[in-house]
Amino acid sequence: MKQGLFMKEVLALRKLVVPEVVFGVDAALLAGQYAENLGVKKSLVVTDSGVEKCGWVSLVKESLENSGVESVIFNRVSSNPRDYEVMEGEEFYRESGCDSIVAIGGGSSMDCAKGIGIVSTNGAHIRDFEGVDMVRRPGPPLICIPTTAGSSADVSQFAIISDTVRKVKISIVSKATVPDVALVDPKLTLTMDANLTASTGMDALTHAFEAYVSNANSAVTDLFALDAISMINSSLPEVIRDPENLEKRGRVMLGSMEAGFAFSNAILGAVHALAHSLGGFLDLPHGECNAILLPYVVRKNFDYAADRYRVIAENMGLDTSGHADGYVCDLLVDHIEKLKHEVGLVRTLKDFGMTADKMDFVTENALNDACMVTNPVNLTIEDVVKIYEAAL
Repeated sequence: MKQGLFMKEVLALRKLVVPEVVFGVDAALLAGQYAENLGVKKSLVVTDSGVEKCGWVSLVKESLENSGVESVIFNRVSSNPRDYEVMEGEEFYRESGCDSIVAIGGGSSMDCAKGIGIVSTNGAHIRDFEGVDMVRRPGPPLICIPTTAGSSADVSQFAIISDTVRKVKISIVSKATVPDVALVDPKLTLTMDANLTASTGMDALTHAFEAYVSNANSAVTDLFALDAISMINSSLPEVIRDPENLEKRGRVMLGSMEAGFAFSNAILGAVHALAHSLGGFLDLPHGECNAILLPYVVRKNFDYAADRYRVIAENMGLDTSGHADGYVCDLLVDHIEKLKHEVGLVRTLKDFGMTADKMDFVTENALNDACMVTNPVNLTIEDVVKIYEAAL
């Protein structure tokens, strides 16, 4: 990257919003200590039934109880959390006399918890907060404990909720959704199966890609994004081969956290805009949608952020020196495809039920998604249709 451009980016005015973070083995066991520090008396534990069966919820509840904090469980959270689940959770929160929230699970549980919190303090329907800086009052104290290495909802100012009326995913972007504390414990990812490990890992990689090429990037988010790309690229295949390797899982989770720091502040791009539209309409797995779409969006964006994609390629161990942009683009796209296959993600959008007759609806919603604003290039209807078609 040219020196003058680099210095301009270093000196650009930017803010960085992150929660207090504790990273490492057994961080989850500190839930009670941090709840006590926040002065709370009774927490709503937001999770899903799968995480509850793994035993992680009981460990967190025990930590809370040992610190004198009461808790009740709300586990009616789906993947791609629904608007009505947020509203049901808020009603349960209020009726139970809670004054705080502890979220334990993947991005769905944490996003639902964020929604419950802001509804409880703002007295409106969750759909009313769609967009950027639409939350007037912060929610109650929120502690997030991720059990997957991918969504980074535990460190971001995003909450993604499915609007079941319009069949779209809405993005709520606000400093008010940033958790007070993130307890990031790699040990909790040991219960993920291979597909969930791969799809959440590719979600994290996509976060880092899009943050680095975002038109709202900064020198600080660049540092996080590139380190995340390097760690996830090298460690994710090793975790798939050796799922009990806690050190490698820790590297993927650290990469996911860093990607979260990056995208929460630099925002995202077309991959997430297109994936949100698919997820809202067809209820598809978010991480796998990102994995499917990433190569096609990289190819479309490449000419508008060629220098940055070159740096990404280099951080993935690819030799770009002396090669033309077209060659580097092919090299990077091919590497992404090989990585997807190496971790077992081989399905296409057609395998998930996406067909040509659904194209108009998902295209319109993708173009209206907030993440499209920070894509390196403004995409047209025709551009989005071509990407979806290529991914079928």
